[in-house]
Amino acid sequence: MKARVSKLVLLAAMSCAGLLPAVQARAGVFDDDEARRAIVTMRDQFNGFQATASQRIDQNSRAQLDMQNQLEGLRQEVARLRGQNEMLQNEVTTLQKQQKDYYADLDARLKKFEPQQVTVDGREGLSQPGEKTEYDAALKQFQTGDFKGAGSVFSAFIKKYPQSPYVPLAQYWLGNSLYAQRDYRGSISVLQNMVQTYPDHPKVPDALIAIANDQMESGQKPAARKTLEQVVAKYPGTEGAQAASNRLKTLK
Repeated sequence: MKARVSKLVLLAAMSCAGLLPAVQARAGVFDDDEARRAIVTMRDQFNGFQATASQRIDQNSRAQLDMQNQLEGLRQEVARLRGQNEMLQNEVTTLQKQQKDYYADLDARLKKFEPQQVTVDGREGLSQPGEKTEYDAALKQFQTGDFKGAGSVFSAFIKKYPQSPYVPLAQYWLGNSLYAQRDYRGSISVLQNMVQTYPDHPKVPDALIAIANDQMESGQKPAARKTLEQVVAKYPGTEGAQAASNRLKTLK
């Protein structure tokens, strides 16, 4: 009776473990020895299956770990390449700016040695390198009261740059420099040349008034009156005409 119960318990356990079909493959009812051998065999099979499954799990884990390591390596490589790319882009940008600055500086340097189109008192013309600097230096001397030095520089300027757009102004200030030195004849000569050569220049009315001043200082009052009347008649409504009109009122 006990042997039969043991067999039933064993069969129930094997059924729950999913091993009953393998046992039932044998014909007949197991006795105790056969049952033990069957259990040992199935246990060995189970242990083998478990070992194989564990091995496969280990292999899969290692493969998964290797893949994760590879992915991490790829991420690091991508990050490194991105860093290099950004660095190269910065270098290219820097080089482009340096090249642009270099050519801008070179162009500025070359322009110093080339004639430049300038507008002087509304009149356009080509100015040679150094013209403006020399003209400004002479004008500064005149403004500080160095009339002799200014006259010499203006005279040299006119000879050096005869086609300069600053020549009419240089002649005007040269005439005034000579007037300040009481060289009235020389002043009249320079100013009349300026008026005749550049009749449309905006400084002509002022030059004519300066000529009238030379004429009055040298005792040529009738000539001075005629010159002032010319300014009033030829340039009506201008500051020069107003100044000439005021001067005529005081001229006796």
